[in-house]
Amino acid sequence: MPPSRLPVMFKKVLIANRGEIALRIISACKELAVPTVAVYSDVDAHSLHVRFADEAVCIGPAKSAESYLNIPSVLSAAEITGADAVHPGYGFLAENAHFAEVAEACRVRFIGPPPRAIRLMGDKALARATMMKAKVPVLPGSTSALEGVDEAVETAQKIGFPVMLKAASGGGGKGLRVVENENDIGKAFLAAQKEAEAAFGANEIYVEKFLPSPRHIEIQIMADKHGTTVHLGERECSIQRRHQKILEEAPSAAVSERLREKMGRVAVSAAIAVGYHGAGTVEFLLDEDDRFYFMEMNTRIQVEHAVTEMVTGMDLVKDQIRVAAGEELGYRQKDIDVRGASIECRINAEDPVTFMPSPGTIHVFHVPGGPGVRVDTAAHAECEVQPHYDSLIAKLVVQGRDREEAIERMKRCLQLTVIEGVKTTIPLHLRILDDADFRAGRYTTRFLERFA
Repeated sequence: MPPSRLPVMFKKVLIANRGEIALRIISACKELAVPTVAVYSDVDAHSLHVRFADEAVCIGPAKSAESYLNIPSVLSAAEITGADAVHPGYGFLAENAHFAEVAEACRVRFIGPPPRAIRLMGDKALARATMMKAKVPVLPGSTSALEGVDEAVETAQKIGFPVMLKAASGGGGKGLRVVENENDIGKAFLAAQKEAEAAFGANEIYVEKFLPSPRHIEIQIMADKHGTTVHLGERECSIQRRHQKILEEAPSAAVSERLREKMGRVAVSAAIAVGYHGAGTVEFLLDEDDRFYFMEMNTRIQVEHAVTEMVTGMDLVKDQIRVAAGEELGYRQKDIDVRGASIECRINAEDPVTFMPSPGTIHVFHVPGGPGVRVDTAAHAECEVQPHYDSLIAKLVVQGRDREEAIERMKRCLQLTVIEGVKTTIPLHLRILDDADFRAGRYTTRFLERFA
């Protein structure tokens, strides 16, 4: 297990985020006896991450571009409070190589991987080329951004339809189009470019083969700066709508011990190939014949990291901080032991049928407890679910001795959760857990189509 000594390098950690992930980082820092600084927009002034941090600095108005994405404001907050490290959480600036570089130039340690690794993996076309060089299996497709529609058509004809047009700087389904035939590719290419430009400020597009019904499997890796890189098993993330994950579990019902070992080795190789350190996730698509293909690497802590923590007993956020402070991991691959099964349900402030956002005031908020139950949240009674940010209210996570117990435990917890004032996705999660194919572990990324 990780050593208990404290990261002597950090006097204070600034958390460049909000909501439940900011509270998660505050909790890790408290256990490491490291003071924290919260940053917040004016509408988040009464949020729990502001209340529980040791210090707090307002960095701008509600609009993310003027607050949580404002690099000068974030680093100014670090300077005036004397923070010598910054943890970006997930989203916002977490995978911004420029932010990591500027932070380091300001002598504020970025708690994450090297900027080069972020940049390599952030450009999806460049990531594909890097992985191919490292002998990591990738789907057939273009090795660089496309010059235009004609090159898109030519490449698609070579690899065969259907294909995916994807934003090179993309994520979360933005700038992504599935194309079934040559006649549709021109319109889809222009639409993907336009969406990518709006979402990421860059319109580079690449193309790759589309698998109609794969499973989405990701491998959690952790690496220190002393040459140790390990994987902590897989997470099943196939329950998603419009490429947004809704429910995750670990381990996957589709992954055998042999396949887990193979995918883990490949993920570790991928991390080593880009000089990675810290927490990261290598995401794969898995077909029905157990062939898997690199999709992308998330160079940050994941929303769903909790299910891995539940089945391994590790604290990934504390490990992130220790690694950034220069410590060794203190464990090797042989020390990783996956026990039982864990499921995470993302409870969002959304209509469970239409998925339309449901911002507003939560008047009643009660979450369950008991053995094997964890709730990561920044919500409470009379708090505001802001329309300006992600609709996540809470992550409800359970662990059981096996998958069947985890499913029943999750059902019990969802039934005992009371959130009044906004609509939530709890009814959808209960439907999923009662579905025969889900309970049997027979599902792919197309599973939620039946719930449309």
